[in-house]
Amino acid sequence: MANTILNPSIIAKAAVRILDNELVMANRVYRGYEDEYGKKTNGYDIGDTITIRKPNQFTVRSVIGATVQDVTEGKLTMVANNVRGVDFSFTSQQLTLNITELAERVIKPAMVQLANAIDAAVMAQFFNVSSWVGQPDTGADAPIDSFVKFARGAERLDQYSVPQDDRSCVLSPESNWALAGSQTALFLQAVGNPAYRTGEIGTIGGVKTYMSQNVPTYTNTCTDDTAAVNGASQNVTYASVKDSEATPGFQTLITGSWGATDTISKGTVFVIANVFAVNPITKVKLPFLQHFTTLTDVVAVAGAATLVIAPAIITSGAFQTVDSVPGAAAVITCAGGVGVAYRQNLMFHKNAFALATVPMVKPAGAVDVARETYKGISVRLIPYYDGINDVSSWRCDVLFAVKTVDQRLAVRVSGSGATPNTL
Repeated sequence: MANTILNPSIIAKAAVRILDNELVMANRVYRGYEDEYGKKTNGYDIGDTITIRKPNQFTVRSVIGATVQDVTEGKLTMVANNVRGVDFSFTSQQLTLNITELAERVIKPAMVQLANAIDAAVMAQFFNVSSWVGQPDTGADAPIDSFVKFARGAERLDQYSVPQDDRSCVLSPESNWALAGSQTALFLQAVGNPAYRTGEIGTIGGVKTYMSQNVPTYTNTCTDDTAAVNGASQNVTYASVKDSEATPGFQTLITGSWGATDTISKGTVFVIANVFAVNPITKVKLPFLQHFTTLTDVVAVAGAATLVIAPAIITSGAFQTVDSVPGAAAVITCAGGVGVAYRQNLMFHKNAFALATVPMVKPAGAVDVARETYKGISVRLIPYYDGINDVSSWRCDVLFAVKTVDQRLAVRVSGSGATPNTL
C-alpha cells in the first residue's frame, strides 16, 4: 500500500482527539459556553468575552398570601485569554508515514503536555473556593488516607444542598495512593483496571474520582497574629455585588491587628468568630462557621489590611450567606500553618467551574492552516517550512476561557485533623 503524505488537517484531527482523551479536570467541568463562542464562524482572538448569567435563588413563604419577589440577575464575564501551545518539526520523510505511527511517536507526547497545561489552568481556580474541609490548623499537610476523610467533602456538599449528580473529585497522587492503600477491599477491582493507573479511579460515595499530578499547591502566608475585623456593619446586599466576579458575590473587608507588614495571599481561607454559614436553599444556620477566601494578595500596612473576600457577607434574602454580621472586633482565624504548602484536592459539582476552548483565527498570511474541533475542544495547527533543511515546523495552539461560575458548588479537601474541620 502506498504511503500517504500527511497534511495539516489529518494531523490536527489526530491531535484534537488525543488531547480530549488526555484531559482530566477539564473534562469534568461545564463546557456549554463553548456554543456561545462558536457563534462566531471566523474564529476568536485573545480577549474576546462572553457574559454569563449568575444562577437565581429565591426564598419560600410560609403564609397563604403571595409575596412577589424581584428577580435580581447577576452576571459574570468569561474571557478567552488563555493560550497554550506546543511546537514540533517533521522532515518530509517523517511526514510520509502512517498517521497511527506519527500519533504515537510525536503527536501524543505533545498533546499530553498540552492537556496537562489546560488541566492546571482549570485547577488553578481553587483560590475562588472558600470551603475547605479536613483543613489543617498549624500542622503539615496530610493526604486523604481514609474513606472517612474523603467523605468530608461529600458531606460538605450535602450541607450546602449541592446536587448529587455530576459530582467529581480530583486528588493529588499522594492522596490517591494513600486512600487506595487504606481501602484495599474498596479499591481492589479498580486498582487492577488500566483506567485506574491513568487517572480515573472510579465512583466513590457517588463521586467520580480521578487522580492528577496537576492538583495545585497553596502555600499559606497567613500568620498566627490575632487578626480581627476592624469596624461594624461590614455586610452588603446582593444587589450591590451581583455583578462582581464571584457567586454569590465578593466584597472588601476592613481588618486589623495583623503583623506590621504581613502578607495575606490569594486563596487564604479564614473564618470570623460567631459568623456561621447558612444553607443556600433553606437559609437555615449550619453547624460550622462560614469559610471565606481571599481573592487577591494583600500586604498589611501598620497591621491594617483591606481584604477582597468571597463569598460576600449577606445576612438576609434569597442570596443569604451568613447568619449574622461580624462584630466590630470579631477575631479572624486562618487555616494552615505559616509557610506550609498544602495540596488543594477539589471535590465539586460540574457547574462550579466552566471551560470553553474556542476556535482561533486563521491568520491571513498563513498557508494550509488546519482548525479542528472535537467534543468542544478546538485545536489550530499551522505549518511553516524550512526549504534549506527540508523540515516542516508546526505550531499547535489552543485558546480557552476558564471561570469559577459558582464557588458554593466546590470544596477543597485535605486529610488533616481528627474531626471534619479544624477551624
